[in-house]
Amino acid sequence: MIQTENLTKTFQTEEVETTALNSVNFNVKKGEFVAIMGPSGCGKSTLLNIVGLLDSPSAGTYLFDGVEVSKMRERDRTQLRKGNIGFVFQSFNLIDELTVFENVEMPLIYLKMKASERKERVEAILERMKISHRRKHFPRQLSGGQQQRVAIARAVAANPGLILADEPTGNLDSNNGLEVMNLLSELNNEGTTIVMVTHSQHDADFAHRIINLFDGQIITEKHNR
Repeated sequence: MIQTENLTKTFQTEEVETTALNSVNFNVKKGEFVAIMGPSGCGKSTLLNIVGLLDSPSAGTYLFDGVEVSKMRERDRTQLRKGNIGFVFQSFNLIDELTVFENVEMPLIYLKMKASERKERVEAILERMKISHRRKHFPRQLSGGQQQRVAIARAVAANPGLILADEPTGNLDSNNGLEVMNLLSELNNEGTTIVMVTHSQHDADFAHRIINLFDGQIITEKHNR
């Protein structure tokens, strides 16, 4: 599903050039659960942004489902991202002005799904995520664990083949964090590919493989199962 070769990303600030990723070869098979670990500033989130088609590399190649996307225009990356990739962030990234139902419904509106189909899909997902009783509430009325369940519900609403999670338990206590990881593991067991950035060894142990980055390069790789 994901195949990169010599993936490089540099950032230019005034006269200083910073290399965030340095010739990274990163491959993920369909149905895998891969965790990316490493110290702050090592390139984890930069790699996730490129994999998620939110950014483009400075050099190297990236094939997503066999399609070369390295040099795609932003508009084309956005189109490919819709319906194919779901995102779960540490900060939840829910829209405060929208209810739980409306937040989860948003990606389906972008896909121009019929209203009746959207309602059925959202209701089923909220029920699965055990948050349907809060469908009319706003994010500010929810606990952190509930907000992250809503974020996961939104991420899977369009039934994407790939979910990218950036520190998904970072703002949660241990009980809510475990519940979120169990949900991600369950989705993976059903065939969804997951790539997760984390500082937590406990969370990383849910993955099939753990990739360690340092100074923009992969330095170790460990298979859990």
